[in-house]
Amino acid sequence: MTAPTLVMVAPGSRDQRVVRIAHALQAELTALRPEVKPEIAFLDSCLPSLIPTLAGLQAGGVREAVIVPLDLVHAVEVDPRYGGVVAHAAREFPGLRLQVSRPIGPEATLLSLLDSRLRSALAQARVLELDGLILSSPTTGDVRGTALLARRARQWSTHHRLPCLTAVADGSGPSVPQAIQGLRAQGRRHIAVGSFFLAGDERYAVQADQARRGGAIAVLDPLGSAVEVAELVLARYAFAAMELLSFDEQGNFTTDLMSDEDAEGYAVSA
Repeated sequence: MTAPTLVMVAPGSRDQRVVRIAHALQAELTALRPEVKPEIAFLDSCLPSLIPTLAGLQAGGVREAVIVPLDLVHAVEVDPRYGGVVAHAAREFPGLRLQVSRPIGPEATLLSLLDSRLRSALAQARVLELDGLILSSPTTGDVRGTALLARRARQWSTHHRLPCLTAVADGSGPSVPQAIQGLRAQGRRHIAVGSFFLAGDERYAVQADQARRGGAIAVLDPLGSAVEVAELVLARYAFAAMELLSFDEQGNFTTDLMSDEDAEGYAVSA
């Protein structure tokens, strides 16, 4: 028995930057934990899609896999399509056990990465003064994710002692121009726009253009394949992989089925 295969799943996009970021994240994960052997799949618009990826895993002798949604704004809920994938896999791939992890979500550890992006953007724009921040995301996420995004904005605001408003790119909440207008109403003129986007997809490009048109002095790059993101993927994988462990009737883990090296794969932690 070997450790489950990690399958990272990203929303598909016609923008190849999404694909490149997924592959870069795969390389980062391989460097961190080469024994995990991460795979990549997409829900739509890009190849490989998830069902053929799972078919290939079973054909290759894989018995267990953990699906990790690459979603930075949903904290608990996953795309409903994952349920259909798991049901399909149960019918078509009976030899493959699946577990879907929580999404990455807007974790507090990503604020340090956000600050790194902020320093880089300000240096590139040669900005010496900053008096307002905006935290932009693709959507509002689930209920828990929305609450956490608001908390991250407050934490970022407290850390820099500057007002920080949230904005979303899909119309489900205040837009970047509206957030900029809100800060300008407070007398703020030097505004930077942070990003809880994983990749520079179409929605990111739109919000970045809106920010620049609105007079933002700096627009931060997406969080991308940074090691902080990779470590969160590994943490989600490790927690979900525990659900696939076998126990005997007394509730003891059946370690005799697994070598020490394989058991280590279950103990990944960020």
